Amino acid sequence: MTLAEARRAVRDGGDFGALLAFVPYAEWLGLRLHQRDAQAPVLRLPYREALVGNPRLPALHGGVVAGFMESAALLQLLLVLEQDRVPKSIDFSIDYLRSARPEDSYAACELTRLGRRVAQVQVRCWQSEATKPVALARAHFLLAPEANATAEHLQA
Repeated sequence: MTLAEARRAVRDGGDFGALLAFVPYAEWLGLRLHQRDAQAPVLRLPYREALVGNPRLPALHGGVVAGFMESAALLQLLLVLEQDRVPKSIDFSIDYLRSARPEDSYAACELTRLGRRVAQVQVRCWQSEATKPVALARAHFLLAPEANATAEHLQA
């Protein structure tokens, strides 16, 4: 399946698994589409014991939280952009606000800057309450030269 076909499968029928195949770590984490929204889909990281980094608290591993958030940003770009290759991560900055408990986590992304060569995505991660994030992040990605966003996904 091509990236364009996977994108179409998500947009038309909600088949998120087709897009996950292009981001193997996100597939390994088991990311799921929690809330389908063309502007800002919400992704879910289902809890499993293997994701715990500190069993004494217990808390999810910080690298898992960061990987989840970076994968969410990348998947957001794959949904929005009309390009045939996966954008490359330039940098990723995360602010941990509290420990992530052993439960499902959620992430929502906002495409804040889309240039011809670089895109910036901001990510908010929470667990039981969306108003109490566990982490905030900002990611920059290098785009393919032909990358164009669809008008329907960038309208404010």
